[in-house]
Amino acid sequence: MPVFHIVLYQPEIPPNTGNVGRLCVAVGAALHLVHPLGFSTSDKAVRRAGLDYWRHVDLAEHPDGDAFWAWAEGRRVHLFSARTERTHVDCDYAEGDVLVFGCEPRGLPADVLARHPAYRVPMMPGPIRSLNLGNVVSVVTYEGLRHVRPSWFV
Repeated sequence: MPVFHIVLYQPEIPPNTGNVGRLCVAVGAALHLVHPLGFSTSDKAVRRAGLDYWRHVDLAEHPDGDAFWAWAEGRRVHLFSARTERTHVDCDYAEGDVLVFGCEPRGLPADVLARHPAYRVPMMPGPIRSLNLGNVVSVVTYEGLRHVRPSWFV
């Protein structure tokens, strides 16, 4: 069983998805991509991008949001968005949780944010609207690992 199911909801920037895929391989998480995507995940595209680890990614692709939510039914789901008050350290992480992140330019849609608890990674007020998707996924994943795999941190 994967430690977490990391979900990129309609991602648009291929290098961010590649970085998250690498993270998933490194920590034993599954990667879920919810279509539409802003890029191809064909073997040819992956080879051209130099993602030599991609074959090791525990990958599931969902054709649309409805298919993903049908898969997620009955699972523990946590959403991550810059547009919420609670922070990622307030999340009650458990092994097998589904961690959902929105696409780079827009984040998660309002109807999705209404479905489950949402958390943010805090940052200083100022000109930055949000952090890079790959960075947010890393911060959240390692905070979750600190809770479910504390022996990794001794």
